[in-house]
Amino acid sequence: MSTTRIRVSRRTRALLPQNRGRARGRTLATFLILAAIAVAGNLVVPEPVQADGDSFAVLSPAVVSQATALRDKALQDDRAWDFVEGLTVEVGPRFPGTAGDRRGVEWALATLKAWGFENVRAEPVTVPKWDRGTATGRTVSPFPQPVVLAALGGSVATPKGGLEAEVLRVESMDELGALGDGGADGKIVFIDERMERTRDGRGYGAAVAKRGGGASLAAEKGAVGLLIRSAGTSTSRIAHTGGMRYREGVRKIPAAALSNIDADLLAAQMRRGKPVRFHYELTTRDLGTAESANVIAEVVGRERPDEIVILAAHLDSWDLGMGAVDDGSGCAIVAAAAKLIAELPERPRRTIRVLLTANEEFGLSGATAYGERYADAMDKHVAGVEADFGAGRVWALRSRVPDDRLPVIDDLAKLLAPLGIEPQGNRARGGADLRPLRQALVPVFDLSQDGSAYFDIHHTIEDTLDKVDPEALRQNVAAHVTLAYIVAEYDGDLGRAPE
Repeated sequence: MSTTRIRVSRRTRALLPQNRGRARGRTLATFLILAAIAVAGNLVVPEPVQADGDSFAVLSPAVVSQATALRDKALQDDRAWDFVEGLTVEVGPRFPGTAGDRRGVEWALATLKAWGFENVRAEPVTVPKWDRGTATGRTVSPFPQPVVLAALGGSVATPKGGLEAEVLRVESMDELGALGDGGADGKIVFIDERMERTRDGRGYGAAVAKRGGGASLAAEKGAVGLLIRSAGTSTSRIAHTGGMRYREGVRKIPAAALSNIDADLLAAQMRRGKPVRFHYELTTRDLGTAESANVIAEVVGRERPDEIVILAAHLDSWDLGMGAVDDGSGCAIVAAAAKLIAELPERPRRTIRVLLTANEEFGLSGATAYGERYADAMDKHVAGVEADFGAGRVWALRSRVPDDRLPVIDDLAKLLAPLGIEPQGNRARGGADLRPLRQALVPVFDLSQDGSAYFDIHHTIEDTLDKVDPEALRQNVAAHVTLAYIVAEYDGDLGRAPE
């Protein structure tokens, strides 16, 4: 049987079934053209993604049509990748108070101005300044071996030359707390609690308590140092850092995280039934405070410019990796989403504000400063969403609105459904940097990303650009631009969030 060879352009190839992840932004006209090509060339063309305006309870057909067009255009747009690639390559890690942090602020300001946003500005934030120094560790006896560990953010240093003591292993904070007074006298406490891998990241919430409060609890029991199994799921020999805190009035002891591989090693040595001695040295330094900034850019609304929809992410990162995933990707997602809306012939009713916060990782300084600066304007904040869970595909929508506004959320869910996003209730948390909004009962949203692999690289040297999937990044932008446009253009309001 004879066949007809057809020359297919690069844009047309993107619409074939094997490439449909890049193809959902096509218009009906394009689809009809492809159908004609398919008849001649025996190609199978997927069904176009359409939004049926008649099936929406609250949103008008015009709003649905525009939101659909934005969503589908985002699936073809690579400016989020351009943003995270530029931030990672040209700046790199952006730990609060460092030169990298300052470069990150300057880079973000220049980029957002070049993208044509309005009211681009830096708002000063005072941040803690802490230097990691070096971290080394080893088991001393009965089986000497070097280990991989990282100082926890904010930890004090060990004495010069290091700290050596017998190890006391516990499996949880509860077990540590149950020790009697002096139950860890002179020991290095090792909290050997493994993090569960989950899609929604709930395993992190359970595992991170030991990182934040383990040192002070161990000190209360008489310990001279703290080791924890990393609050992460990596199976490589890398340690996960992260912030910790000392309680007021409690003796400060040095705290470090072991890689999961080395936590396994230490636990296995202790199972031999002999006392295990451990030596580690941290050369951390508390350098006081430094100046950083929240970076803000806006798409000013056409009718209600004083009403604000927040698209948030945090600009800072930990110092071990590049900060590409946490949270360079989030910055890229919200900036690219807002840029797509800025390019519309008609702006939405309300202002969309991109908020890239300072020092989320080490104390939420930027979020706190934003809340204080705009305390008197919280009643004009209509809604907020934050991108701070890497670049995995969005799989769930959660809202936090009054029950009588849920029909709007139902309509939004229909627009997000073609992206593989399902509604998951009305108990959104909104992200750490949206805490001031949540406290003011501003409606917040969660566009929950797939975190199954996120904690393999979270707060490690492996947070690098190659871990960012461009296709998943586009899907994130599509989700965020849809939500942002609907909330900014909706002619009603979302009220105040339930407490």
